[in-house]
Amino acid sequence: MPSISKSAIATGDGKFIVDQVIVADPGPDEVLVQMKAAGLCHTDHDSLSWGKPIVMGHEGAGIVGAIGKDVLHVAVGDSVILNWATPCNNCFQCNRGNEHICENNSPVVAGANGYTQGHAHLEGTTYKGSPIERSFNIGTLSEYTLVKASAVVKNPLKTISFAAASIISCGVMTGYGSVINIAKVTAGSSIVVLGTGGVGLSVVQGAKISKADKIIAIDINEKRLAMAKQFGATHTILAHKNDKGLLKAALKVKKLTEGRGADYAFECTAVPELGAAPLAMVRNAGTAVQVSGIEQEIPFDMNLFEWDKIYINPLYGGCRPQQDFPKILERYASGALQLEEMITKTYTLEELPLAFDDMLSGKNAKGVILF
Repeated sequence: MPSISKSAIATGDGKFIVDQVIVADPGPDEVLVQMKAAGLCHTDHDSLSWGKPIVMGHEGAGIVGAIGKDVLHVAVGDSVILNWATPCNNCFQCNRGNEHICENNSPVVAGANGYTQGHAHLEGTTYKGSPIERSFNIGTLSEYTLVKASAVVKNPLKTISFAAASIISCGVMTGYGSVINIAKVTAGSSIVVLGTGGVGLSVVQGAKISKADKIIAIDINEKRLAMAKQFGATHTILAHKNDKGLLKAALKVKKLTEGRGADYAFECTAVPELGAAPLAMVRNAGTAVQVSGIEQEIPFDMNLFEWDKIYINPLYGGCRPQQDFPKILERYASGALQLEEMITKTYTLEELPLAFDDMLSGKNAKGVILF
């Protein structure tokens, strides 16, 4: 029997409403999830301006309510974490281990078919009698959601709250994975983290787990820098909004790194003007990682690439959900990765406007909607 689900719906004109959608029973390779928690990030707020109605949210954790006949890896009642990297396991990229950029299922990657975006799954959710898209094909800001089986990872860990599990879904995976899977930060190295929100704090923690020697956090928000220290930053630099390209901050980084710059720098601000900033922070032959997914056109001073510097623009921390999420849960269980501590405040779905205000003002490391 279809489920009536209270959901946050972007109306396509920069606004959103909380209203009911109808969620169908799962098809053969689908899972119905009763949402328990949904993490928030700037992408959720950005979805208000995507120009189309959409069930919002792309981070979440919940309980399996029903499964299709072909689903074998989870059962009704299982605790699960959702992910928006839903590999087909058969395309060019999946066959090379790049599940996060699947050519057939990714909601953001152009595939061999030439689409500017991957396929949107419109089936299964209706609003006022018409199909409605789910954000990143999962739409977690909803009491119930219907997703492909590859979008759920079983969570056997009883000691983690749904709120903490929900932020693994994107923010933690993106930051932690950029360190572990993409940059492969080495022990004894120096790293810079530009921006210390939820993703940046996950980078800090990934660097600490990797046994980096110096972890330098840069932000314009003193409170966030204080949080960065709690999560493992060894040094902090308070930046200023008028520091173009953070070049003045880069000089401070060089003083902390024997004059040559850091081994790695991670941009986690989502500010287009800072897309080139990590290049200013790293030494010759260092690695700059643009974590936050800037997609706008920006000018680059090619001098920043001198010499032999590597600039990487990874998606979702190179996520392989069925492999990476259990590893993150193991890190949490061992005490190496702090997740509960990253949640500054929780909200009801009706408090979503306040949650967005707190996020945009920099009050929260992570805000989470609880159902």
